[in-house]
Amino acid sequence: MAVSVVLVAAVAGGGFAVTALGEPQSEEGRVDREGRAGLPPATASVVKGDLSNSTGIDGTLGYSQQRKVNAGTAGTLTWITSSGSKIKRDGRLYAVNGQDVRLMYGAEPMYRTLKTGSKGTDVRQLEENLRDLGYGTGLAIDDEYTAGTADAVKRWQKAHGLKQTGQVGPEQIAFAAGPVRIQSADVAVGDQAAPGQAVLTTTGSDRVVRLEAKVSEASLARTGGEVAVELPDGTVTKGTVTSVASVAKPGSDPNDRTPRISIVVTFDDPAEVKGFDKSPATVKFDGETRRNVLSVPVGALLALEDGSFGVQVVEGGEAREVKVKLGLFAQGQVEVTGDGLSAGMKVGVPNS
Repeated sequence: MAVSVVLVAAVAGGGFAVTALGEPQSEEGRVDREGRAGLPPATASVVKGDLSNSTGIDGTLGYSQQRKVNAGTAGTLTWITSSGSKIKRDGRLYAVNGQDVRLMYGAEPMYRTLKTGSKGTDVRQLEENLRDLGYGTGLAIDDEYTAGTADAVKRWQKAHGLKQTGQVGPEQIAFAAGPVRIQSADVAVGDQAAPGQAVLTTTGSDRVVRLEAKVSEASLARTGGEVAVELPDGTVTKGTVTSVASVAKPGSDPNDRTPRISIVVTFDDPAEVKGFDKSPATVKFDGETRRNVLSVPVGALLALEDGSFGVQVVEGGEAREVKVKLGLFAQGQVEVTGDGLSAGMKVGVPNS
């Protein structure tokens, strides 16, 4: 005798638990050992094809390399660039007491005044920028601030109407890895700036999707893994997982503080990406895929008395029980194998 499967619940890791209530079916749905039975309330087809337990996780469309630009000097903020602006080398970021702070490229921050005798990576960065801007022709690019470096700085200062001191510091330059996009201004014109105070939030120009995945879902994500991303306009484009956090932290949703893993996805073809900053996007992670298998709706499963599972095959106006072996659960279906099962057969399912 079979009992109906009433509860099919998702469990950690993407599997399913199938629980029988333990009560015999009514005479209407009972299947006896000879195969004589009442017909089930509804049927569904046995399907043959690929079955995949891929998972879609909602994320937010944004930009790469988010970071803060901090004030390099104290005073009144007299100008600040607007959100959405794209700033290249030597472009204005903000101004304090009427003096502009301009962008230069480099990995090390501008943390001190550079002058003749200074040595370090920041000196090399400055010299590379002066050369690329045309103020350091013939300048040796090294880690030492020489008289030649000072002369190049004076030419740069003259071009911007500054006092030609030959020295430069955080009140005139901010370093970033490359061109930046202004995501937001953290202060307003007229505010008092202080050294180390955040004045701008910047990003890179490349689009990314940031998402927070449940710990059970995050196992699908691996750095370098290929994914599909559904954009706000409904188009789907390819992406790559570029970072997966190693530590779970409470989610950003104040109503759900379940620990989650932060994941960042970049796009294989950024030119395809359309959509406003902070708009929703769905990242589709591929799980296990079984090719060319038979599957039935999960609700078609019967829990048998011996602990195995079966389905109720309906043919010629009669129903018979077929024991099955279960495979992959995905998309409301379960992979099954059993004697005599074939695509197109009808199996009993509960009323919808």
